[in-house]
Amino acid sequence: MGTADTIPGVSGGTMALITGIYERLVHAISKIRFRFLKPLLRADFKSSIKLAKEEIDFELFIPLLLGIGTAILTISRIISFLITYYMAYTYSFFLGLILASAYLVFNRIDGFSLKNLISAIIGFLFAFFFVGLNPIQANHSLPIIFMSGAIAICAMILPGISGAFMLLLLNQYEYMLKALAKFSIPDIITFIGGAAIGILSFSKFLDYLLKNHEAVTMAFLVGLMIGTLRLPYSKMSIIQSTPSLIFAVIIAIIGFFIVFLIEKRFHYIEY
Repeated sequence: MGTADTIPGVSGGTMALITGIYERLVHAISKIRFRFLKPLLRADFKSSIKLAKEEIDFELFIPLLLGIGTAILTISRIISFLITYYMAYTYSFFLGLILASAYLVFNRIDGFSLKNLISAIIGFLFAFFFVGLNPIQANHSLPIIFMSGAIAICAMILPGISGAFMLLLLNQYEYMLKALAKFSIPDIITFIGGAAIGILSFSKFLDYLLKNHEAVTMAFLVGLMIGTLRLPYSKMSIIQSTPSLIFAVIIAIIGFFIVFLIEKRFHYIEY
């Protein structure tokens, strides 16, 4: 998820879906009520720890956050290099990842209905036109970074909507990559604060949708993922020669099958 979240056009939520932790993750975030803070302020550590164990899925969050943090701090440098010097091939790989992920999510939908089809079309149109927008010329003040973190994290948890692309649209992507590379504490803490507020509020709404309208929600997410293919396709269009195009297609196919290998690895894990 951390690797995916550093890539414009690829969603960490998609990776959570194909590895089988998505619904557990959304539900776990939505359960957090911060009731453990009240006894903590009274120095009643025993009650605070008990409430924290009831609210927080530590078995999920500890390894997940460690993995995401490690990936973002290390992979972000590699992704930045690949996008700078091998843009078309890098996005070819992303295209294969997204296409395979959309297919796997589609297979999770039980039955076909007009309602699901309409939901998928709406998701497709939203993502298709969204990724075609020009970046907003926003500054890099702390309030803007805070807002960007809140918006990006909501996108990160949605399969098909890339949090990194949201940062790109808000003109914060390259700035935050540099902030991570330089380990700029004010920028990083501000971004994390915005992300925490965003994910805690949005996850409750998403958890409700998954519990009560799962098929329609999944269909919408499939549409989102197909719509976001506009971004990697547009980046691949800079390829002119036939040999390079064939190589790009091969890379996309490799990305496609990597997703299936990951899905097969986690297919039998039950939460």
